[in-house]
Amino acid sequence: MMVSAFVSYIGAVAIDKFTKDVENPKHLRNRNLALGFTVAANLLILSVFKYTGFLCEIFNYFTGLPKVIPEIILPVGISFYTFQLVSYVVDVYRGEIEAEHNYGRVLLYASLFHQCIAGPIVRYKDIADDLKERKTNITSMNDGISRFCVGLAKKTILANTCASIIKDILPDEATASLASQVTVLGAWITCILYMIYIYLDFSAYSDMAIGLGKMTGFQYKENFNYPYISKSVTEFWRRWHISLSTFFRDYLYIPLGGNRRGIKRQIFNMFVVWALTGLWHGASFNFILWGLYFFVFLCIEKLFLLKLFDKIGNIAKAVIGRIYTLIVVFFGWILFRFEDFAVIKELVKSLFGLNGNAFTNLETNTIILNNFIFFIVVIIAVTPAVKMLANKIRSFGVNKEVAFVYFYNVLNVVIPVVLLFLSTVCLIGNSYNPFIYFRF
Repeated sequence: MMVSAFVSYIGAVAIDKFTKDVENPKHLRNRNLALGFTVAANLLILSVFKYTGFLCEIFNYFTGLPKVIPEIILPVGISFYTFQLVSYVVDVYRGEIEAEHNYGRVLLYASLFHQCIAGPIVRYKDIADDLKERKTNITSMNDGISRFCVGLAKKTILANTCASIIKDILPDEATASLASQVTVLGAWITCILYMIYIYLDFSAYSDMAIGLGKMTGFQYKENFNYPYISKSVTEFWRRWHISLSTFFRDYLYIPLGGNRRGIKRQIFNMFVVWALTGLWHGASFNFILWGLYFFVFLCIEKLFLLKLFDKIGNIAKAVIGRIYTLIVVFFGWILFRFEDFAVIKELVKSLFGLNGNAFTNLETNTIILNNFIFFIVVIIAVTPAVKMLANKIRSFGVNKEVAFVYFYNVLNVVIPVVLLFLSTVCLIGNSYNPFIYFRF
C-alpha cells in the first residue's frame, strides 16, 4: 500500500508540474508518460499479487511449467485501494482536482480504515477537504453510530446466520457429487439464501464504513440502493456496488468511447468492461464468465429488451421486469460462488431435479421449520420496507404530530443500542466469519 501510494503521489505531482506548461510538446508527452507509468505501476502491483498464480496455472496447463504454482498472499483491500489511487491520478490528469503535495495525506486517503478493506471505492475529490479538516457534530455522530450499528447487525445477525444455513445445506467447498445429491428444495433455499447473504454481507460493510466515516468527519457516498427491487439488469448494476460500477464507467467505458462510436463499438466497450469487472472480483475463470454473463444480458437489454418493456403497461413492466431481473441475478450468483464448473453444472441440475435427487427430505424440512421466521426477516431486510416505515414515522413528526416525534426520537436512541447488544451476543457465540469481499 505504501509503495502504491508513493508511486501515485509522485505520478500526480509530476502530472501537475507538466500540466502547467502543457503547450510545450515535451511537457505534454511527459505528462502522458507520467499518467501511463503511474497507472501501469499500480495495476502491475495488483496483478503480481492477485493474478500471478492464476497465470501460472494457465501456463502450467499448456506447458507443464512451472512445476510449483506460487501461492502469493493477497494484501487485504488491494483491489479497492488500487482503484482509488488510479482514480486519484486520472482525476489530477483531467484537471478535476489538484495534486496533493503531502505524501502522508495520499497515504491516508489509501489507507482509511473505514473502507479500504472492502469499499466503497472513494474518490479523492469527494473527501479532499475532509482529509485536511474534518468537522463533526452531534447529528453526524448520531447518524454515524446508527448506521454503524445497522451494518453490524446486518452482518452478525442476518448475514452470518444465512452463511451458517448455506453451509449446512451446501458449503462453498462442496464437490460435484455433493451438489448432485442436494434436494431440489434444498438447492433452491441455498441459492436464494446466498443471493440474500452476499447483499447483506457486502452492504453491511458499506453501512459500517459510511457510519464510521460520519463519526470521524468523512462523508462517503452510498454504495448500495436496494438492488433486488430493480426492474432490469441495467438498473440492478446502478444499485449494486455503485462505486465499482461508476469507476468502470468513468475510467474505462467512457474513455474507450462509451456509446459515442456506434452500437458495435459500444458492445465491444461493454465486453471489455464486463470481462475486467469479472476478473477484478477474482483470479478464476468463473469470475470472468460471471462478468460476461451479465454482459450478455446488458447487451440484450440495450438492443431490444428495454424497448419491449416500455411497450407494456407500468404494472406489468414492474412485475415482469423484477421477476426477470431476480432470475438473471439468481443464476449469476451461482456462477460467482463456485470456481468448479462441475459443481455449477450439478447444482443447476439439482435445482430442477435432473440428478434424480429428491424434492425434499427430513433435513431440509427441519431447516425450513427452524428458520421460517428468519427467512421472512431477511427477505424484508433486502427491500426498502423498513426504511420506508422509518421515513413515514419521521414525516408524521415533521407534520407536528407530537406523539410521533417522541416515538421516532426514542426509536432513534433505543434501536442502535439494541442492535449493538444483539450483535455483540452473536459475535461472542459465533466462530470467525469474515466479510465475503475481504478476499477480493
